[in-house]
Formats: sequence, C-alpha cells, structure tokens
Amino acid sequence: MPETLTALGLSHYLMTGAVLFVLGLIGFVTRRNLIIMFLCTEMMFQGVALSLVAGAKFHANVTGQTFVIFVLTIAAAEAALALGLVVMMFRRRGTLDVDAWQAMSG
Repeated sequence: MPETLTALGLSHYLMTGAVLFVLGLIGFVTRRNLIIMFLCTEMMFQGVALSLVAGAKFHANVTGQTFVIFVLTIAAAEAALALGLVVMMFRRRGTLDVDAWQAMSG
C-alpha cells in the first residue's frame, strides 16, 4: 500500500484535536446540565493536549509533552473540585440544571 495513504501527518492530529475542542465547546455552550458541561470541558482539554503532543512529536522536542503533563494535572484537580461542587449543588437543590442556579444568594 502506498505510504501516502497510511501515514498520518501533523495536520491529521491537529484536525482531530480541533474537532475535539469544537465539539466540547458546542456541548458546553448548548447543554444546561452541569455534568455534561463538565465533560465537555474535559473534551476541550483533551483536544488541546492532543494538539500539543502532536506538535511536540513533529518538532522532535519534549516541551509540548511536558506541558501536557501540567495540563492533565490541572484538569485532574479541576475534575475533583468540580465534581465536589456538583454533588453539593445537587444535594442542595435536587437538580443539575444550570438555570436553577442562576440566582444564587450569598
């Protein structure tokens, strides 16, 4: 089989990362469920991480891969905090609809 049909270039990885990011962005903007919004944020993080790793591999350095480790660490901390807040909000109001939380009183 010709090599041009099987080889994946940088543009393929960048396009896949962009598609992941855009799908996450669309999901975040259109959905009103807090858990779905949280998962869409994670999808955007993964799209950016894929693009960074592909760029680092293309340029033959580890800077992008090192940055991805930091991004994933921050995403894990954000996931723990967001999940705790979502559970607390659900216990307090009984719903995960964002509209129910529009008028929060201090």
